[in-house]
Amino acid sequence: MLMLSRRLLMPLSVAVAVAAATTVPAATAVPVPRPAVAADTDPVTFAAEPVAPAAPAAPAAPAASEADIAHHGHVAFWSDQLEIRLRTANRGPADVSASTVRLRFSEPLAVRQQLPPGCLWGGRAAVLCETGALAKGGQTRRTALDLRLAGRPAEVVVRVDTVWSGGARDADSGNDTHTVLAPSTGDPYAF
Repeated sequence: MLMLSRRLLMPLSVAVAVAAATTVPAATAVPVPRPAVAADTDPVTFAAEPVAPAAPAAPAAPAASEADIAHHGHVAFWSDQLEIRLRTANRGPADVSASTVRLRFSEPLAVRQQLPPGCLWGGRAAVLCETGALAKGGQTRRTALDLRLAGRPAEVVVRVDTVWSGGARDADSGNDTHTVLAPSTGDPYAF
């Protein structure tokens, strides 16, 4: 085995040092070029630079809590008037810090009308309403919307779904996604 002194290895590149330290059969030995070093000077050595302590590993993202947001209520439609009464609850198993329900309509809404507090326009035919924090098995949040459509169709389709659940996963979205067909009769259609 070929042995080199530490003094000779210092100025060599890592690749040359690795090659020089490798055992090679005598018949295939390849001479390693050595850098010229003045006899009266030592090769430059570097003090170990202080290594910054490793940053603590970021905590693993907590698994999304699981909740079960449910929307129920009714839709009544007559002339150009649309009445929606919505109850939102969380059936658990975890609390929800905040949530938002989206209501989409098959017909555009009238432009000049006031939305209830906590609601905003999501387009010409959509409204978003915050339902706030929902404790598991806690009190139901109520949302009441009295809207006008831009025209007077014979019927309107209302789609209800959750668009934000405070980061909680909802494995049972069947009870928070609804599609309701409401003919212009004034009768309440439950969902």
